[in-house]
Amino acid sequence: MRQALREARRGLGQTSPNPAVGSVLVIDGKIVARGHHRRAGAPHAEIECLRRFGKRVPKRAILYVTLEPCSTTGRTGACTAAIAEAGVRQVVIGALDPNPRHAGRGPEILTKVGIEVRTGILANECSILNEAYNKWIQTGRPLVIAKCGLSLDGRLTAPPAESRWLTSAASRKHAQQLRAQVDAILVGAETVRADNPRLTVRGVIDARQPWRIVLSRSGSLPRERHLFTDRFAARTLVYGETKLDFLLAELGARQITSVLIEGGGKILGQALDQKLIDKVQLYFAPIFTGGPTVAFGASGAGSTGESARLERVSYERIGPDICVTGHLSYGPPSNNF
Repeated sequence: MRQALREARRGLGQTSPNPAVGSVLVIDGKIVARGHHRRAGAPHAEIECLRRFGKRVPKRAILYVTLEPCSTTGRTGACTAAIAEAGVRQVVIGALDPNPRHAGRGPEILTKVGIEVRTGILANECSILNEAYNKWIQTGRPLVIAKCGLSLDGRLTAPPAESRWLTSAASRKHAQQLRAQVDAILVGAETVRADNPRLTVRGVIDARQPWRIVLSRSGSLPRERHLFTDRFAARTLVYGETKLDFLLAELGARQITSVLIEGGGKILGQALDQKLIDKVQLYFAPIFTGGPTVAFGASGAGSTGESARLERVSYERIGPDICVTGHLSYGPPSNNF
């Protein structure tokens, strides 16, 4: 299953609004074929795996798949039918699909036609891999990730007339991997006016360009900015008098399953105040700037007990910087630190 997960990760950022799924076929303890879902409309992972094997599957073979095989026909046929037709007699499944159209029907169908099925193998890891898809399919809203590079005193900017980069080139390169895995990047109008960002994915092979979303009260933005003049201009959307929660609902309706908020401080702060952020990826530079822009500048929590807290936290040193990743909890403190 770990090898199937490795295959699934190859599809991250490519399959939306479908989940990333991986599959391997094992005979006598040896992997004989691999497959992953490459993009929406392309063959699903288990179908690609079986096609690569290219012949009738012997009864002793075991098919591993990170997400339950689909049981309905859409742009592709039902995987449950294809598995049975290929001669597979043993299937091991990681996570069940939260999509109500599937939701456990795959294992039931396979069992009814005489296939031995095991479920729940590395289920948590398989589920986390598709946390954006899981949230979107269950709520209609995208997973919201806040990302920024900031100083140790919580500032997004250095003093005027200095470089706008606080973090190292290594951190900025690392952040490109996150951009490559999301459907959209959201910034405020002031970020567009002050920084003229490109919001493109660079240095990641075969990456899809996310949608670029600008939230602007007035809707009046300099039209010569990169977002409106480069080759991805058609993938830039500007929203005017729109509240963040309504905007996220609109993006979900567009089949956008994940949104990366990159600034500025007002947008990040509003999202935090409104409890809209699901996850953060913060790059701390080892400096104190006293810069004018606070990373999360808004009303803030009324008390320490009401503060949002990070859970499932990880720390990674990237050059001179520290990357902190975690999921936000807005309830009472838990014991998961």
